[in-house]
Amino acid sequence: MKKRVLYVIVLWLFADIYFYNAVTTLTANPAWHLAYWSVDLLILAGVVFAIFGRKRGEAPRALSWLMSLLLLSAVPKLLGTPVLLIEDVVRLFVGFPPRSVWVSEFALTVAAIPFMALLFGLTKGRHHYTVHKETLYFPDLPEAFDGFTITQISDIHSGSFTDAKGVNKGIDLVNKQHSDVILFTGDLVNNKATEMDPWIADFVRLQAPMGKYSVLGNHDYGDYTKWPSEAAKAANLNALKDVHKKIGFRLLLDEAIKIEKDGQSITLIGVENWGKGSFHKHGDLDKALIDIEDSQVKILMSHDPSHWEAKTLIHLKHIHLTLAGHTHGAQFGIELFGFKWSPIKYVYKQWAGLYKQKDRYLYVNRGFGFLGLKGRIGIWPEITVITLKKA
Repeated sequence: MKKRVLYVIVLWLFADIYFYNAVTTLTANPAWHLAYWSVDLLILAGVVFAIFGRKRGEAPRALSWLMSLLLLSAVPKLLGTPVLLIEDVVRLFVGFPPRSVWVSEFALTVAAIPFMALLFGLTKGRHHYTVHKETLYFPDLPEAFDGFTITQISDIHSGSFTDAKGVNKGIDLVNKQHSDVILFTGDLVNNKATEMDPWIADFVRLQAPMGKYSVLGNHDYGDYTKWPSEAAKAANLNALKDVHKKIGFRLLLDEAIKIEKDGQSITLIGVENWGKGSFHKHGDLDKALIDIEDSQVKILMSHDPSHWEAKTLIHLKHIHLTLAGHTHGAQFGIELFGFKWSPIKYVYKQWAGLYKQKDRYLYVNRGFGFLGLKGRIGIWPEITVITLKKA
């Protein structure tokens, strides 16, 4: 993480120095120049201290706010700098005259657009819930489940919440979908089960006539904070499992259950977290599927989408649909007119939305909550509604 932050800081400083040319072109007032550098140097000092000066295992609360300020400062300048670069190329061939005022004004205008978008994302984006709907067709779907609806939510991260009105806006929107089941694909908390204490009464309001089911995510195991002992860490995990019961969710731990309707059934499978690289590989898909007939239509809940290509696609038993989360879409990106981009795509091949291989589907939910960055920029919190249809 520290290396990636260093790259961001170096890139930011380059844009900062270059963009300063537009400021000096438009005003000679030293007060504006002082303000320009004072704000950025204070942000830089705070970010460097928060990341490199903290003790291992600690995550200062101010860090997420500092990173938000860094984004507000860096991204607009990075997008406005190419205007000044193009001007410099032209100036190079015409004797390097003074900078044009209108070009500097245009560079500031270009920078202002992403600045306003970032400001919205950091202040309102965390609760700007969006419903994504998909209809999936399966030839072997039992007739009774033709039109069966699933609402998926993921990555609640209750430890990040501060706005009860905003959170309940999302809960109400989930209930408005009137789906047959609600499936939650992990990361109920950031670190500790107690983070859910203020929110139990809110999330217990989630309603689905055929049940609410859940799995664990990587943050639910308490791996990202210090514990006085392994026993305390284990007690926290047990307490978190009890929280799932308190809010009315049936937690699936490497197991499968049948959802029955009009004498027919489909199988819902839930595995513990399994992630690529350094993430724990707790999930045991073989164990979860051991007593399941291959003829059954199977829906798998698995928090980390990397599990799909690593284990699910190659499994001998056909898993029709996998539901995952984990990526948050990096909480930063662009989704406009069918175009979709986020820096997380360079880490996860499947990072948001619907994917298909070998007649098997994966849906990656963008997350209900947020973590780290105190907002969402372009990648809004998601409520997924999937309708199953018989082909």
